[in-house]
Amino acid sequence: MARKFLYFIAVCIVLFIVGSIALTIWSREATEIAFVPRGEFVEQEPLAANAYQDPDMWYSRPGLGTADPARYQPAIAETAPDPATREAAPDSPAAEQSLSAGNPLESTGSTAGEAADPQELPEFAVFFVPPTSYIQAGGDWNATLGDPTTDNRARIFLRGLASPFNRADEIWAPKYRQAAAGAFLTDKPEAQQAIDAAYADVSQAFDYFLQSIDADKPIVLAGHSQGASHILRLLREKVANSPLAGRIAAVYAPGWPVSVEHDLPALPFPACAAAGQAQCLLAWSAFSDDGNADMIMRRYEATVGYNGEPRGTGPILCVNPITGGTNGSAPASANLGTLVPDEALAKGELVSGAVPAHCGENGLLYIGDPPELGQGVLPGGNYHVYDIPLFWKNLQEDVIARVKAWASAREA
Repeated sequence: MARKFLYFIAVCIVLFIVGSIALTIWSREATEIAFVPRGEFVEQEPLAANAYQDPDMWYSRPGLGTADPARYQPAIAETAPDPATREAAPDSPAAEQSLSAGNPLESTGSTAGEAADPQELPEFAVFFVPPTSYIQAGGDWNATLGDPTTDNRARIFLRGLASPFNRADEIWAPKYRQAAAGAFLTDKPEAQQAIDAAYADVSQAFDYFLQSIDADKPIVLAGHSQGASHILRLLREKVANSPLAGRIAAVYAPGWPVSVEHDLPALPFPACAAAGQAQCLLAWSAFSDDGNADMIMRRYEATVGYNGEPRGTGPILCVNPITGGTNGSAPASANLGTLVPDEALAKGELVSGAVPAHCGENGLLYIGDPPELGQGVLPGGNYHVYDIPLFWKNLQEDVIARVKAWASAREA
C-alpha cells in the first residue's frame, strides 16, 4: 500500500507540472532548474511503420479484458452525502471528497457499479491519449518506451481518466514517447521539438487505430492535459477538411485551455452548446470558488493561439460537464457521481450529489468550496488532477447521449 501511495503522490506532482499550459506556481527560475531538461534535444528514431500492430504498444485496446485500465467500473456508494453539507446554494455548495486521476484504485472489473444493458448502448470507438506520466528532474526531453515507472503511472491515470468511456465497445489508448513535464514550462526550442516528437508517435498510433476499426463506426476523441493537446492537434492536422470529420461523434479535451477567440475558430467542431449535441468539443479546467488562478491566467495570456496570435485576456472555453453545455451552472444535486476513494486509497466508489459546477467569466470551471484533499489539491485551489473524476458518472452518460445523437443524425 505504501508503494501505491507513492504512485499517487507522483501522479499529483506530474499533473501539477503539466497542467493547463504549465502551472507556473513556482518561480520560473526554480521550475526550470528542477524540471526542464538541461541537455540537448536528441532526435528520436522514427518508430517502425508497423509499430502499433504490437499489442504491447497500447495501454488500452480490444482484447485486454479486465487488465485494461480504461475498463475500470467503480461501485456505487450505498449512501449519498448529507444534503445539508453539499448544497448551500446552486452556485457554491460545499463538496465532498473526489478521486484524483492518480489514485491507484484496484479494479473491480466491469461488473461493479451500475451495469448497462449492452443492447441499449451504441457501438463506438474511443481514441484516448493519456496525460504526461514521465517526470524526471534533469532527465531527457522525451520518455523512452518500456520504462516501468512511466507505464505504471500511465495505467493509474487511465483508471481515473479514461474509465468514463468504458461503455464503448472499443477503447484505444497508445503508449508514446511523451514530452517531459518540463517541456511545458519553458520557451526553449527543444521543448517544442520534444512535443512534436511525442505528437509524431500519437499520430502514428491514430493511423493504426483508424485502420483497425470498422470504416463506418463513430469515433470519440479524448485526452487530458498533454493528451488533450495532442487530440486538439489531431483535429487540426488529420480531421479538419477530411471525410474523417463526419465520423467524429464528440471530442473531450479537459485539462488543456482552449481560447474561445484564438483557438476554437481553428478547430473543425464548435463548443458543445447543450447536452446530447453531437460533433462538438468539451473542455474545462476545475478550480475551487476561492481558488487563485492569476499566475496561470497570466501565462495563458502570453501564449500563442492556433491562429498565430497571442491568446490575451479572452476567456478559456468552459463546457460545464454537468449540464453538457457552454457556461452556465449546475447544483451538486445534478452531479450523478463523483469517483471517491476510500481512506486506504485501495478502491473507489461513485458518490452522487457531491460537487457542483459553474463556469466563471474567465472560462474556468468552479466547483464551490470542497474540503481539503491533501496532496491531490494543487496550489491556488486548482483541481486539475480531478477534472474528470469529479464528474465521472455525468461524463459516462454524456458520451452515450452524444453518440446516439450522432447516429440519429445519420439515419435522418
